[in-house]
Amino acid sequence: MSEETGLLIPLELYEESGVNIGTKQKSADMSRFIDTVNSDGLYLLNLNQTDNRIRIIASFLNQYEPKQIMVVSARQYGQRPARMFAEAIGANSAVGRFIPGSLTNPALRSYKEPDILFVTDPASDQQSLREAVNTGLPIVGLVDANNKLRNVDVALPANNKSRHSLALVYWLLSREVLKLRGQTTDEAWAEANDLEDWKSTF
Repeated sequence: MSEETGLLIPLELYEESGVNIGTKQKSADMSRFIDTVNSDGLYLLNLNQTDNRIRIIASFLNQYEPKQIMVVSARQYGQRPARMFAEAIGANSAVGRFIPGSLTNPALRSYKEPDILFVTDPASDQQSLREAVNTGLPIVGLVDANNKLRNVDVALPANNKSRHSLALVYWLLSREVLKLRGQTTDEAWAEANDLEDWKSTF
């Protein structure tokens, strides 16, 4: 933990990865997570809230059996970190195009019955989000300044479009989940997991 800020990582690392860089549009739902607007007209997310939500969500996810957690990412830059996050914590992942019916049609080979869904972007992951709502699953979502929260039960405010931001958020959330399980420490995690490896290469 950074002694200077009380955050999970130094503030500069969040900023260098652009975790707080939002969009030029904001939804009414996201107003409470927004700090200010920069000179380019981009809404900036509050990193203290992001950091706090990572802790809350790590604890929340650990209430579920790892195999019953499903992580999805249709967004290109989220696919690699979402998959690595799922592998790290023992969850299931569905990256790339989400096959319609994967949560609602038992006849499909892709059919899964998770207890909770984690979406990288509620807008890009609409298909899985709708199916999770229809089946009554709780939904955790990475949400940017322009996202709506209507179907998101637990929101993690962060830039969900940048490869750097997505890698850092999933890397850090993996670490926190495993720390709460007593399976790693800050030092051991950083030594075994190079953040660069979590970034999408395309």
